[in-house]
Amino acid sequence: MPQRDVGILHPGAMGASVAAQAAAAGARVWWLSAGRSTATRQRAAELGLRSAASLEELAATCDTVLSVCPPAAALDVAGQVAAAGFRGLYVDANAVSPQRMADITRLFGDGGATVVDGGITGPPPRETGTTRLYLSGEVTAVARVAALFEDTALAAVALDGPIGRASALKLAFAAYNKISYALAAQACALADGHGVLDDLVDLAAHALPDTPLAGTERLAGAGPRAWRWEPEMREIARAWREAGLPTAFAEAAAETFGRWEAHKDDWTVTGARLIADLRRDDGDPAP
Repeated sequence: MPQRDVGILHPGAMGASVAAQAAAAGARVWWLSAGRSTATRQRAAELGLRSAASLEELAATCDTVLSVCPPAAALDVAGQVAAAGFRGLYVDANAVSPQRMADITRLFGDGGATVVDGGITGPPPRETGTTRLYLSGEVTAVARVAALFEDTALAAVALDGPIGRASALKLAFAAYNKISYALAAQACALADGHGVLDDLVDLAAHALPDTPLAGTERLAGAGPRAWRWEPEMREIARAWREAGLPTAFAEAAAETFGRWEAHKDDWTVTGARLIADLRRDDGDPAP
């Protein structure tokens, strides 16, 4: 198989790990260094990513572009790639609603890129058995994207059916998985306010040992990710609304995660600090 050129927009923690898997499978991986943070530049350098001078150069060089960015930016990133004249495979692997995926697909129109719907579940892929990339859309295009990650730590799973199915699966899983952290944090904050937090954790450790409620330290990982999870909850609310379902769960989770945005990428934050943040009336982080 000839070597493929793949663009990644943008190599944050998840995007960089996805890029690393494509590179491990033999692809040349390109990115845009202009305007990116020092941490992003360092990740790209460590992975040996090639820097394109402009989005137009990346679009002309790459046969496949992977979009792995915060959900709120997904439509804008797709619009920029379409405006750059990209005509290859465009994989939106973001946590967006099926309707948002339809909006993204329309940006490319007839004669533009072939769009593939992607949904990543699990942590940044570094070892086998932890992370999946679900794909839906035109069968041949899906197969070409899946081939990029053959025999890597990122397991590509093709779904039957059109664009929108991978996004629906991703959001359905995220709704249960991530809202459970918000619910556990709220329960802990209530218990903390009445002096029974230790008793709640002890109860949960016996009755619900595999849940975020079973130890405040299990909540800590949600803090650094909350800035990404909050817009993801908005996308889940949109998807539920489109399906005629109540949206209050996702909207409440978004409000909860919004209380933790100051902890972006801060892996030292504790579960106790996150609980304290929820108990502040003004929503500002505790001093």
